[in-house]
Amino acid sequence: MSRTSHVNIIALLGFCFQGSKRALVYEFMPNGSFEKLIYEENAVIGDRQLDCQTLYDIAIGVARGLEYLHKGCNTRILHFDIKPHNILLDENFCPKISDFGLAKVCTRKESIVSIFGARGTAGYIAPEVFSRNFGAVSHKSDVYSYGMMVLEMVGRRRNLKVEVDASSEIYFPHWIYNWLVSNQELGLRSIRNEFEDEKVRKMTIVSLWCIQTNPSTRPSISKVVEMLEGRAELLQVPPKPFWFSPPTSP
Repeated sequence: MSRTSHVNIIALLGFCFQGSKRALVYEFMPNGSFEKLIYEENAVIGDRQLDCQTLYDIAIGVARGLEYLHKGCNTRILHFDIKPHNILLDENFCPKISDFGLAKVCTRKESIVSIFGARGTAGYIAPEVFSRNFGAVSHKSDVYSYGMMVLEMVGRRRNLKVEVDASSEIYFPHWIYNWLVSNQELGLRSIRNEFEDEKVRKMTIVSLWCIQTNPSTRPSISKVVEMLEGRAELLQVPPKPFWFSPPTSP
């Protein structure tokens, strides 16, 4: 981590320890965790809401950070825990990927990695990570987690809700997919015009490609960046996610 250097990766400044207490020291992020701002119920900065353009810029920034980890380092770094909590925001809301406690380092030539047991956070773990029946674990597993996070950015709600109500009984990606193909409005206050609606639609299509069950059908993170920076009308709508809904806590 001390040898990584990218605008969208948290900078490791050093470490300290006293007896059994140990800590890593990172650069200070004034706007804290993205988790505090992403959801509709608390997505307010001062007296204004996190706007659509900022969300879009954060989505691209995180994708570029992942692209650096997957392709830009001397060794490939797979994060295995991409989620809003692990995305920190600086004073300009530039996103920084943090918390590499579950990360795995492999050579750049390795396309498939070997891990023991599932690693990650419920709601963001790629299916192949906890069951090899879905495919091999690779950099595409980070792409899946990224896609679930972007879906949450689009829907402004958590993909797993402990309190299940009528609106959350549908599997979250299916809810987003149904909105996309029916050409309805999400009713988000952050979408103020057609330009912003196009950005949200583009984020939706890309994220649905990212969470395809078969890892081979997911785009690489470099392709994700290319798709996000391209035109929405050139993007093909992916197949509907058919994986089952994860169980919620009682």
